[in-house]
Amino acid sequence: MEPEEFDSDVLRQFVLAFKKGKLKPIVKSQPVPKNNKGPVKVVVGKTFDSIVMDPKNDVLIEFYAPWCGHCKKLEPVYNELGKKYKNEKNLIIAKMDATANDVTSDHYKVEGFPTIYFAPKDKKNNPIKFEGGDRDLEHLSKFIEEHATKLSRTKEEL
Repeated sequence: MEPEEFDSDVLRQFVLAFKKGKLKPIVKSQPVPKNNKGPVKVVVGKTFDSIVMDPKNDVLIEFYAPWCGHCKKLEPVYNELGKKYKNEKNLIIAKMDATANDVTSDHYKVEGFPTIYFAPKDKKNNPIKFEGGDRDLEHLSKFIEEHATKLSRTKEEL
């Protein structure tokens, strides 16, 4: 509730609207990017549902903090990962500044940075957290290929 003026009538109207289910939650969000054509899609609070929760695509999402040293170290590797899979129709490599945007699903817990989840297209409410592996191109690629529902490309030859 963000009223201009606050009195008992404003509060009463707010409570009635709440009981009727007519309120929209306030979601902390950076502006929606005008150009989001790069190999790594930028997700903000307002686009989380339309990108990450989209049932047509698998999504690898990194939740980061701009001040985080591990996140800064991961960025070139993550961009390389985006380039590697940019031609996949059903796979999105995405990132979200978790300090400036709300995560609108309780299934994605962010307790440290970076936190990486794979959201299969058919199991959006059961994402798989990337844990225990090195955050390098090889391990992240292996993680994607292990959990992707459909990849069009064949494994690269040695």
